[in-house]
Amino acid sequence: MAQGTGSINSDYKDWEWSADAGERARLLQSPSVDTVPKSGEIQGNGLGATSALGAIFIVVNAALGAGLLNFPAAFSMAGGVAAGITLQMCMLIFIIGGLVILAYCSQASNERTYQEVVWAVCGKVPGVLCEVAIAIYTFGTCIAFLIIIGDQEDKIIAALVTEPEEAGSSRWYTDRKLTISITAFLLILPLSIPKEIGFQKYASSLSVIGTWYVTAVIIIKYIWPDKELLPVEVPTSPSTWMAVFNAVPTICFGFQCHVSSVPVFNSMKQPEVKTWGAVVTAAMVIALFVYTGTGVCGFLTFGAGVEQDVLLSYPSNDIPVALARAFIILCVLTSYPILHFCGRAVLEGLWLRYTGVTVEEDVIRERRRRLLQTISWFLLTLLLALFIPDIGKVISVIGGLAACFIFVFPGLCLIQAKLSEIQETRAISWWAQVSYGVFMVTLGAFIFGQTTANAIFVDLTA
Repeated sequence: MAQGTGSINSDYKDWEWSADAGERARLLQSPSVDTVPKSGEIQGNGLGATSALGAIFIVVNAALGAGLLNFPAAFSMAGGVAAGITLQMCMLIFIIGGLVILAYCSQASNERTYQEVVWAVCGKVPGVLCEVAIAIYTFGTCIAFLIIIGDQEDKIIAALVTEPEEAGSSRWYTDRKLTISITAFLLILPLSIPKEIGFQKYASSLSVIGTWYVTAVIIIKYIWPDKELLPVEVPTSPSTWMAVFNAVPTICFGFQCHVSSVPVFNSMKQPEVKTWGAVVTAAMVIALFVYTGTGVCGFLTFGAGVEQDVLLSYPSNDIPVALARAFIILCVLTSYPILHFCGRAVLEGLWLRYTGVTVEEDVIRERRRRLLQTISWFLLTLLLALFIPDIGKVISVIGGLAACFIFVFPGLCLIQAKLSEIQETRAISWWAQVSYGVFMVTLGAFIFGQTTANAIFVDLTA
């Protein structure tokens, strides 16, 4: 993309809210990334410390997660292996394109986080909408994490506790609501309170190992299935063409790493758009193989009867699967505080902008406000997780928001960036890029509207 000579909404005076608060509240910094100062603050060579290979690893880590548990069910909803793979390949083009656009706009606007790029390039209204969307998305993801903990603990406890055959109900200490609550209060809440979460970056390697192990177990279980496994019905085509779109929220939720991609790009030793394009292409291909392997093998093993959380389809006493459940619980326990930190930081930034108070002036009340925000966030997500036992219902809602991060906001940034260029004549490439941005916004809006409406009128009312 050729960089024009125009300015991209870089005048903070036009934002009306506190420019200082928006400038200083470092929102949504990736805990795995050490970012570099802006050009006005650069000392020395000003380059980041992350190599291209390291950036690939971080992007893969950001993309891979507990969302892979829902991919076999997504293949079932899409109508089979062919439909699921085709849908992934088509969306991957736009997923990679969105990541490249964000890097281009980050370089043009000299901003280092996702929402700051949207603020600088698109202006106040899209910037506020982006921050609100990030807060809602991280809130919903925290709910999904708690549901996953409950799913896995149910199976682990079932393997450890032998219920009497005449009993009509489970023992009180095996109750799902109780086990989730104890785990959340003892492990998640203490990790969520600290002001900084830099220590969480050491859990990233463990998360990658855990997701790879889960994928390996699912593939091996398909190649060498259990003898007790009965033949299953495996759909080969979608029931309707609209049914294919039911899998879109899961794919968006799984591949959404765009919010954390901007800090990763700016942490590179050579933050160039061309290099970044190669980085994200390699990272997304790796993620594609992991998600496809999990989705295809899990779907073919259990067919149309696969659970929304594929690990629930396996017997409780399967030792390799039990280890996979333990890995997933550990990954989620370390991921919840990171997502909460991101959401809390966005809310903090919105509050500071709204009140017009600088970070330095408000430092005295920061601790009290952080405790209130953390406890409120924690209790609300826990309460909702206790009464929403199906992870698919949560993903169907936040998957639409993920589509906004992948399609809508990058598309808006590309359109505004190209319109801000001062050129005497519009080249064909300029029109092509603007058209591509318009198509991304349109596609993202359609996906968001369709998946959100489906979640409200079908899933949540079921």
